[in-house]
Amino acid sequence: MFMGAEVFSLGIDVGSTTVKAVVLDAQNQVLFSTYERHMSEVRPKIIAILHEIVRQFPSHTFKLALTGSGALSLCTRLNLPFVQEVIAASLSIKNKIPQADVIVELGGEDAKLTFLTSGTDLRMNETCAGGTGAFIDQMASFLNIEVPEMDALALQAKTIYPIASRCGVFAKTDIVPLINEGCAKSDIALSIMQAVVNQFIGGLARGREITGTVVFLGGPLAFIKSLGKCFVQTLKLDEAHAIFPKQAELFVALGAALFAQTDPAQERNLAEVIAAFEKLGEENDIQKLPPLFKDEQEREAFVARHRKTQVPTFALEEYEGNAYLGIDSGSTTLKAVLIDEQNRLLYSYYGSNNGDPFTLALNILKEIYARKKPGLVIKAAAATGYGSALLKAGLKLDIDEVETVAHCTASTFFAPNATFVLDIGGQDIKCMSLNKGVIERISLNEACSAGCGSFIENFAKSLHMELPEFVEAALTAKNPVDLGTRCTVFMNSKVKQAQKEGAKVGDIAAGLSYSVIKNACYKVIKIHNISELGDCIVAQGGSFLNDALLRALEIQVGKPVIRPGLSGLMGAFGAALLAKKRGPENGQQTRLLNAQEINALKLTTKNVRCQGCSNHCMLTVTNFGGKENFVSGNRCERGAGLAKNKHINLCQYKYDRLFNYYKPLDVKDAPRGTVGVPRALGMFENYPLWFTLLTELGF
Repeated sequence: MFMGAEVFSLGIDVGSTTVKAVVLDAQNQVLFSTYERHMSEVRPKIIAILHEIVRQFPSHTFKLALTGSGALSLCTRLNLPFVQEVIAASLSIKNKIPQADVIVELGGEDAKLTFLTSGTDLRMNETCAGGTGAFIDQMASFLNIEVPEMDALALQAKTIYPIASRCGVFAKTDIVPLINEGCAKSDIALSIMQAVVNQFIGGLARGREITGTVVFLGGPLAFIKSLGKCFVQTLKLDEAHAIFPKQAELFVALGAALFAQTDPAQERNLAEVIAAFEKLGEENDIQKLPPLFKDEQEREAFVARHRKTQVPTFALEEYEGNAYLGIDSGSTTLKAVLIDEQNRLLYSYYGSNNGDPFTLALNILKEIYARKKPGLVIKAAAATGYGSALLKAGLKLDIDEVETVAHCTASTFFAPNATFVLDIGGQDIKCMSLNKGVIERISLNEACSAGCGSFIENFAKSLHMELPEFVEAALTAKNPVDLGTRCTVFMNSKVKQAQKEGAKVGDIAAGLSYSVIKNACYKVIKIHNISELGDCIVAQGGSFLNDALLRALEIQVGKPVIRPGLSGLMGAFGAALLAKKRGPENGQQTRLLNAQEINALKLTTKNVRCQGCSNHCMLTVTNFGGKENFVSGNRCERGAGLAKNKHINLCQYKYDRLFNYYKPLDVKDAPRGTVGVPRALGMFENYPLWFTLLTELGF
């Protein structure tokens, strides 16, 4: 225990997941430090740390400063000194490591990259927390291990697989097939660490080289050795230029303590500061939204209205005649539909693909063959979705169509006058503007899956609830919480905060439904005016089987929308309609495998690393018992085994496309004479325009 009247300086770093504190004496020696998770109980954790400091230094006064993402509102309300995180980190670096050129800092939900040479240049993550400490926590939880165990496994790994780190939901989809293929857990752990590094460098450096002396700060880099190793190897740093300082997790708090020394205000008695924190109470800044239904009558009218879009069905075991099969192989689910000549539903399937869509599709086909009458003939089969190419190759399907066309075909079947289609799937959002059945504009989510079906599903699981129970709680909630439209990692913190402030599960569930729709409307579609969507809006995709999501959409757009009875099967239904419309003609038979061919099918799969270029893609090579292989995972034609064309002359190709592609009118056929078009400058580039215009005018 320290005695005496010397004034100490105290820095407290209130982060998204942790609280750090450092006490310095007049010679900048660290007398006390701590690093603790606050579990969203920020104020009680700060009070507990302050009590411990008072216990250790009962006779001292302090100069105090706070920093971090959770400190600004506290400082404003308590009139305490605040210093921005980057300034705090820079102060500690200048004090301890003055030769540093770059600071790489990873926190719980934030990532910061600071260039110190040629002027200070700060880059920071904004709307996405993929590639941060909380992302690593999520992945460890998904693998059912603790972070230290994942770190130990990663240090033993031999192979790195490509995993998306821009979004926790996308990453899980990349990990599931690796687990199903029997990849070593150690290799998966290292691949997650490498994904974080790739996200950090790609998202923040944006082309500027990270060179010179690089200092690595923050809890994840202080405690996860494999993560630091991946950074060093990726940046090609030697031992002298990669600095992992002792207690790197405390450097921002240390900077706050150094900043506190410059505070001209009087020293503070920590007992008074503690009293102020205790008196403060919790700040309830969670905003409320209107309930999804005002009363039970409004809900009953909603249910009755959407019951009208059901599709007629007919028993598969009783039908004889022509039938058409459609399969939609999505990111997380597989859907299948069999229809007859009258577009009645004979068979349908909707379920998780469990990382193996081909085996599931094969089992569906076996079930149809086992249940159907001999008089039922599948005339054509089509596939759509992420895995459509694999299914077409393996099952010998007739058609492979892009998702947007399949979904548009299904939408216009139910609503011929549809002006806008919003399709929310497991990890993707598709928005289509239609004009008389023709797609005019398409918008897709790109790097974020906040607002997709798996987003809500994951939150239901995190609250230990089944999805139907979660939806029912949302539909009956009286005070939905406004959770914004942020990424899954950020939203976790917002949910914890709402729970801490007394929000019920139903309020959170309804708030998440609002968030999904707002994300689709304002981040993906980027609408400025609801009138842009037109008068006939169709909502489809498995996510809209969730009535809470559908109701939130109607509230957001201010008008009723159409949810087809096959909402979750629309891609497969559209594929079946396309099979019926464009399948084999003139007596030709479908190529679809029959029951005997399915039983004789011998499927083998192996993973190989492509050596065609520096990308070294991880290829999945599937053989269906023949001479040809189906390759997936490739980013170019070389990965698929196609030869690179080394002899193409692009100048000659462009010349031929411009000037040898059109047949000009003969002089006798041109009533208005001949016009010479110079093959130079803008005239050259716009030759197709001038040719068409002048020919139509009779020259």
